[in-house]
Amino acid sequence: MRFVVGMMALALLTAAAPVEPPMVRVRLETSAGPIVIALDTRHAPKTAANFLAYVDDQRLDGTAFFRASRRPGKPGLGFIEGGIGTDARRRLGTLPLEPTSKTGLRHVDGVISMARYDALDSGTANFSLMSGPFPNMDARPGSPGYAVFGKVVTGMDVVKRILAMPTSQGGEGPMKGETLRRPVSIVRAVRLDGTPHPTGRVKVWQLLPRK
Repeated sequence: MRFVVGMMALALLTAAAPVEPPMVRVRLETSAGPIVIALDTRHAPKTAANFLAYVDDQRLDGTAFFRASRRPGKPGLGFIEGGIGTDARRRLGTLPLEPTSKTGLRHVDGVISMARYDALDSGTANFSLMSGPFPNMDARPGSPGYAVFGKVVTGMDVVKRILAMPTSQGGEGPMKGETLRRPVSIVRAVRLDGTPHPTGRVKVWQLLPRK
């Protein structure tokens, strides 16, 4: 009897878990042009599923790219960062780090990487798009690195256009001198493959204005 009940519970859990294609494309419709990203659900399943939850919930709609980090003396190389920023109303929770040492993915040109704070498992929905390789962001002895979970398939011209936009000289820490003077709007994030799986959680940002 216990075996039957256990099998029934396992079947219910399996049925409830979304099964995604190995690559799920998402189109970011921005004020600077469209960017299409292919999320690697096979190698980075947790990080890709987290990002898709924000897409399917429309939590990235109306957010922005707010950072352009350029390599000194090397125009066109660097990364841009976007997402919900510090808007806690859109947050679903924090994400455990899925390091490159486990996924086998690397910070090469064109990849999407999950941003996080100093704490190891502090990712939410902020992400970076690489223009050029950043091996120092991979996991290595003494550093857990960041989580790569896909790549840009079209729109690298848009990424580089945003990277070249003027930045403020203010700010603190790693953001010093890298905040875009005029953030680039992410008008909408749209899933192009598979079936949307909204979380069903309340969309607080639509109910409460940001202070």
